[in-house]
Amino acid sequence: MSGLVECVPNFSEGRDRKVIDAIAAAIGAVEGAEVLDIDMGGETNRTVVTFVAPSATVGDAAFAGVARAAELIDMRAHAGAHPRMGATDVLPFVPVSGVTMDDCVAIAHATGERIGAELSIPVWFYEEAARSPELRNLARVRAGEYEGLAERLGSDGTPDAGPAKFNARSGATAVGAREFLIAWNINLNTRDRTYANELAYELRERGRWKRSGSPDAFYYKGDVVYFADGEFPCGNCDFAGADFDALAAHHAETHGGDLAAAYRARGLDPHALVGKPVYKDGRFTNLKGIGWEIPEYGCAQLSFNVTNFRTTPLHEVFDAACEEAQKRGIRVTGSEIVGLVPWEVLRQAAVHYLRRMGKSPGLPVPDLAAAAIQSLGLRDVADFNPASKVLGMPKQEGELVNRVTYDFVDEVSRDSPAPGGGSVAALAGALGAALGTMVANLSATKGTQAANHDALAGIAERGQAVKEALVAGVDADTSAFDGVIAAMRMPKDSDEQRAARDAALETGYRAATAVPLATVGQCRDALAVCGEMAPLMDAGMASDVGSGALLAHAGARAAGYNVRINLKEIPDETFCTETGAALEVLLGECDALAAAVEDAVEATLR
Repeated sequence: MSGLVECVPNFSEGRDRKVIDAIAAAIGAVEGAEVLDIDMGGETNRTVVTFVAPSATVGDAAFAGVARAAELIDMRAHAGAHPRMGATDVLPFVPVSGVTMDDCVAIAHATGERIGAELSIPVWFYEEAARSPELRNLARVRAGEYEGLAERLGSDGTPDAGPAKFNARSGATAVGAREFLIAWNINLNTRDRTYANELAYELRERGRWKRSGSPDAFYYKGDVVYFADGEFPCGNCDFAGADFDALAAHHAETHGGDLAAAYRARGLDPHALVGKPVYKDGRFTNLKGIGWEIPEYGCAQLSFNVTNFRTTPLHEVFDAACEEAQKRGIRVTGSEIVGLVPWEVLRQAAVHYLRRMGKSPGLPVPDLAAAAIQSLGLRDVADFNPASKVLGMPKQEGELVNRVTYDFVDEVSRDSPAPGGGSVAALAGALGAALGTMVANLSATKGTQAANHDALAGIAERGQAVKEALVAGVDADTSAFDGVIAAMRMPKDSDEQRAARDAALETGYRAATAVPLATVGQCRDALAVCGEMAPLMDAGMASDVGSGALLAHAGARAAGYNVRINLKEIPDETFCTETGAALEVLLGECDALAAAVEDAVEATLR
């Protein structure tokens, strides 16, 4: 399955809506691409477009937008307050779900090479996609802007892709890959901005000035500590070195990290610090923040940009904010997501808080979303609708699986070949996995199962994943047979037509065989879930575990029938032999797992 990627191109046009609409239309015309937001700025004369697309097509959608911008935007007539060097100024790719940063770097490189080759636009790669360390920073890439581009390309400014030749109309483009940036505010039960800054400074990566002699818990009331000749205090403890090198060595050994780089990031020369304030490190990396008051909400907020939620999870920052607030007699009342947030952020938070309260995190997606939203207080000052705010949130969209039970059963009973045994087999397996998962979740909350809590939670999480895969198989099995039906409708009046039809039929039957074979494997996994629960189940739940195993076993055997009947239509004997052998191995594993669960259930019932 193709993963989901966000792309946030910045175009050097913020005043002509028709131009931006045409660019957005070009992006949205690519299969799978969805434009989520268009933010136009008149003063900056710049527009930020946010869209998502599958990893397989996001590069095509991005290229379509760049190509349209090259047609419609003339940089020779552009003026605006924002730094820029091209009609499409920056083009970052961001992993959302099912993709890695390495995947996005590969997409960025392929798209940048295509922009350079097909549009004759010079391209530099930045951030994670940078091909040289000195060009990771976008400001370095864009140095000199559009006005300095001709001179830059005429000297030693060879781009990473495209011609080393000035394109007067389109300028140049920076193509990159970066983590998702989350704009997030934490709400306080006060309107005092000073208090909000107090907390934000404690948490953010930049940290704050070191102070001494604070009369109470509010650190900002103390006296600022400065560097002096021969006196280089540590911002985080009582150590003081005779020079910066001694301080940096202490910091690396005791607190970790590159102190020189930290001071440079604060705009200070580490070798010219005398008379400058000493900085105390913040608690989190990849976190930028300040405090402010929002009159319409009637509260102060900690306003954060989280630049890497994988290293700095929101739930950890939220807990730390609550801890720091409590020290000062302040209460955190909730938080607010500004814009969009990846599903993984909510999933991480849900798992964290459910585990803290001793519950299993092996819950359906809507339940996990509800746990995260409530725990982070995401509806404290504004509405939070996961359908419009969360990117990559798993959902089942198949025509069959979204039908009510009676409707689905009626559809199976009609005089049409699909949905048939393969879809029903997948549903049976999904129900089997669901029963095993239910028992794991119920058991995880019992005091008698405290010693097994982690094992039960793990079983529940695996069970949910197996269940979701099997639910998707309900529609996948029906869709797989579409190729067979389409091939059957092909003309067969000549030898050539018959040969083409036969080849299409074989391709269709191979696809129709692969899906139920996968279902057998997934039913085996559902049986494994029930098998793991068998030695841990309470006696009162033996019937549920046994029923789940029976359903999963039936699903496996039923899906096996579908594999075998489709193999009869495939003339490739080698393929049939190998597939048949793989099926028998899977069914043998299913039989063994089912027998073990049956023995455990029968022993309990006796």
